Amino acid sequence: MGGVGLWSLVRFLHVTGAVLWVGGQLALSLVVLPLARRTLSEDARDRFAAEAGRRFGLLTGALFLPLQLGTGWAMAWHKGVTWASLADPGYGRTLAAKLGLFVLVMLAAAGHGIAHTRGRAELARALAVASLIGSLGVVLLAAALPAT
Repeated sequence: MGGVGLWSLVRFLHVTGAVLWVGGQLALSLVVLPLARRTLSEDARDRFAAEAGRRFGLLTGALFLPLQLGTGWAMAWHKGVTWASLADPGYGRTLAAKLGLFVLVMLAAAGHGIAHTRGRAELARALAVASLIGSLGVVLLAAALPAT
């Protein structure tokens, strides 16, 4: 019988959610905001950037974060992962690295929003780049999990 199993679907949702979130970050940071910088006045640009960041943050909190946590927890439960097994070679360490990097990405993204709101453009830019790079690492680790 050649159907798609439940766990294949859960993994697909997990990886797809991560890819869409990273894609949204990249599109916002590399396409939308640079276009806004070139085409809008300074006042309009700042309002647009703040609103775009707020909406992406809401989308992250309402959709992407619950999807990542829910599917990630389900896959870990299915694989029999315990806190102790996160130190084991293979799946455990890969999952631990992904979880740690995910936390750092969320902190960098939150720090970016705070720095931008406080007018610290250089710090906001550095945190945005760190968040983007870390996000790519999260996607790679998410894709690598089943192979370990």
